[in-house]
Amino acid sequence: MFQVIAEKPVDGPEIEKLLDQSFGPNRLERAAYCLRGDKPPIPELCFVLRGAIFLCATIRYWPVVIEGSHPALLLGPLAVGQAWRGRGLGKILINHSLARARALGHGAVLVIGDPAYYQPFGFTTELVENLTLSKSVDSCRFQGLELQPGALRGRSGLVENKCDHRREGG
Repeated sequence: MFQVIAEKPVDGPEIEKLLDQSFGPNRLERAAYCLRGDKPPIPELCFVLRGAIFLCATIRYWPVVIEGSHPALLLGPLAVGQAWRGRGLGKILINHSLARARALGHGAVLVIGDPAYYQPFGFTTELVENLTLSKSVDSCRFQGLELQPGALRGRSGLVENKCDHRREGG
């Protein structure tokens, strides 16, 4: 019934409407939005989940850099339309997109989100305990996942949005 497909430019207005409904009118002030800055998302890691007619859910990833030279991905936003919540659609998108990111050779993913939701995918606060963000967040909500072993181990410093789409293997 639902199909994960690559996001297309025509999906933009529907995605923005879904994000407004999911995160409210002040969403652009959140730490994750500030970190994304004016960079575009990574096209090959932007997916939507469609039902027969409507866009039901969306996920995007953004390029970030740790310590000025270590590329990583920032997961989010992930949004599921209210009518489709509780059906596992977000989990479908996360599993699909993480597999794609791993296949593309990305080394690490960061997320600012609910620990209870993201930890089952392997995200942990321990991997980011020495990383900082320019805007403060509850430390339990800032988490990391290594797609390639060692990609975040020993990393410290500021996470910024000043990077390209280079990948890091470890």
